[in-house]
Amino acid sequence: MNLSTIPLDDLRIRWTRIQNLLKKQKTDACLISSFVNIYYLTGNVFDGYVYVPDEGEPVYFVRKPGVFKNEKSIPIRKPEEIPALLKDRNIACPGILGLEADQLTYNEYIRLQSVFKPETVFNATAILRQSRMLKTSWETGQFRYSADLHRRVYEKIASLFREGMTDLDFQIEIERVMRQHGSIGIFRAFGNNMDIFMGSVLTGDNAGTPSPCDFALGGGGIHPCIPLGANGSMIKQGQTVMVDMVGNYTAYLTDMSRVYSFGKLPEIAYKSHQLSIDMHNWLMINGKPGLPCADIYNQSLMMASNSGLSANFMGTVQQAKFAGHGVGIEINELPVLMERSKDVLQTGMVFAYEPKFVLPGIGATGIENTYLVTENGLEKLTVFEEEIIPL
Repeated sequence: MNLSTIPLDDLRIRWTRIQNLLKKQKTDACLISSFVNIYYLTGNVFDGYVYVPDEGEPVYFVRKPGVFKNEKSIPIRKPEEIPALLKDRNIACPGILGLEADQLTYNEYIRLQSVFKPETVFNATAILRQSRMLKTSWETGQFRYSADLHRRVYEKIASLFREGMTDLDFQIEIERVMRQHGSIGIFRAFGNNMDIFMGSVLTGDNAGTPSPCDFALGGGGIHPCIPLGANGSMIKQGQTVMVDMVGNYTAYLTDMSRVYSFGKLPEIAYKSHQLSIDMHNWLMINGKPGLPCADIYNQSLMMASNSGLSANFMGTVQQAKFAGHGVGIEINELPVLMERSKDVLQTGMVFAYEPKFVLPGIGATGIENTYLVTENGLEKLTVFEEEIIPL
């Protein structure tokens, strides 16, 4: 598989999908400038803009042409040059223009409106996220490649542990093996205040420490500037270690959490962990195109309540109000598995399901897997041992 070049046919599928959404919104064109969406539309990252009309092929406007060379690219110094360059190519300036309002600064948003002077401006972020929600066959191949390397790294995790380690010591060893297997390093998340590096390792009561970031579980982190994840806690006998490190071995991310134990755990840990596995088993049976995402979340809540573990589900001090999320070029794509979701599972979606529990004095339990929605049901992409793994 070619891991670096997106086939032109695959790009055309994406362009057509976005153009159909533009037409549905009665929008003439959209102008894209975020790295995530530029990559999605071109297979590259560059400083500039991708202009997507509702008909015809996109046009690439590149600020630094020495970095990105493509037959479609047009060098520019500033966006004010774009209208004249479009006119030279017999492309009319849009009356209704989509801009990535959720990603642009206020100044850039106002500047681009002034450049194009459209009658109406539309938030194109929503249609880009909607398009990216359904993956092509090439994209699903990227997920499978990432998932395979994700599994290979997790197979080595137990052997990396040494008594006397802190959670941070353990995470450093895991990160080293990840990089040796080709991890890109950072991974992208949608939205403000979502900074994290490669993933999270949580042990003991740090698993229940609230975080300002919108992740399933928090952790105090090692510095107040990023209060998330491992905080230097000693890994102790009778406690769990939850490893939630991203599968960033291509641009397409897989998400997988597994729980490790240092010594024998209290019975409640094994009970809650099995309940998470049971939730995944329910999903594998019932997860088909057409299943409302809200139903998945509500089923998780009901199973936690029936087992007397509602107070521990998705946190204690601060409980996350979702049980899963789409994955893709960003770790938190659509759909979101939460009570108010209006989405239903569709063929081509890839999402992570992560019903987890926090047990005071013990740590976190539960698993997270990444699934592909097919015509006949779900394909589990992150295939690895799901029971609690002894260290």
